[in-house]
Amino acid sequence: MMSPINEKRPLLAITMGDPAGIGPEIIVKTLKHADVFDRCRPLVVGDRRIFERTFQFNAVGELPFEILDQPQAGHYLVGTLPLLDLACADPNQCKVGEISVASGTAAVECVFKACDLALEKSVDAVVTTPLNKAAMNQAGYAYAGHTEIFKERTKAQKVTMMLTGGALRVVHISTHVSLQEAVARVKKARVEEVIQLAYNVCRDLGIEEPRIAVAGLNPHAGEDGLFGREEQTEIQPAIEACTEKGWNVSGPLPPDTVFLRAMKGEFDIVVAMYHDQGHIPMKLLAFDTGVNVSLGMPIIRTSVDHGTAFDIAGSGKAREDSLLAAIDVAIQLSTHRK
Repeated sequence: MMSPINEKRPLLAITMGDPAGIGPEIIVKTLKHADVFDRCRPLVVGDRRIFERTFQFNAVGELPFEILDQPQAGHYLVGTLPLLDLACADPNQCKVGEISVASGTAAVECVFKACDLALEKSVDAVVTTPLNKAAMNQAGYAYAGHTEIFKERTKAQKVTMMLTGGALRVVHISTHVSLQEAVARVKKARVEEVIQLAYNVCRDLGIEEPRIAVAGLNPHAGEDGLFGREEQTEIQPAIEACTEKGWNVSGPLPPDTVFLRAMKGEFDIVVAMYHDQGHIPMKLLAFDTGVNVSLGMPIIRTSVDHGTAFDIAGSGKAREDSLLAAIDVAIQLSTHRK
């Protein structure tokens, strides 16, 4: 497979997401922003029939297709919908706002294709719109989410999630596991690994000397062992190992204040110990504009930080803010790596 054509605009594969959700709608609305085409070449991976249906929703409208059989063949002109048509989602079987095997299958097929294009270096990055975990699992794909799909597909060993929105960046020791399992996963090796991933992504974003804050697991970061000892036995040793490399790493810091300090500019990124510890401040700060970035993989993948929103699918009410932000981050990462 030949490399992307020599053009300054990065080539981004944008997945359709669950065809019964809001993914197709926010893609169409996003591609109506002319500046998107000024900064990148957006290649949608999906099904033409689903987008033709989406054009009929209130406040969405139509775009002319540019149907492609390979990414490099496109012109990527403002006011078009460049589409790699997988013909994978029959609208009659993928009813708007409903969980179905057909929709789950189509969503995963789009992700597989986009991931493979990135591995082949036919595209510079992948940007995903939401899939529905229940539909995906009913279709026989036993993944907890996008991150797990990409981890398996790329054969990556050390992966985590970064959320970014506004002035806050957060990476996680664990995500989609029970709270009991999340506590069990707070081990020195994993904490050190995620600090490394946080350092790397900040460098990829152009931050030469990242200031990394590490949250504690327990209230008040354990209060010197009074409320728990994980800070002393697992987290602090990992921090010390990283500071010995010359990195600027602080902690373990009380989780109830560290995110505010980062938001005020004291830190470039925060290492959170589990899913909700990192997600709650991010959702509060940037619910509509948050971006999910997969770290530790050989490809660049960013995503909207919201779900399929079946309750408003087909109504024309979905907002494209998070997808626009995810494209911005993908452009930033792609450009810096080049």
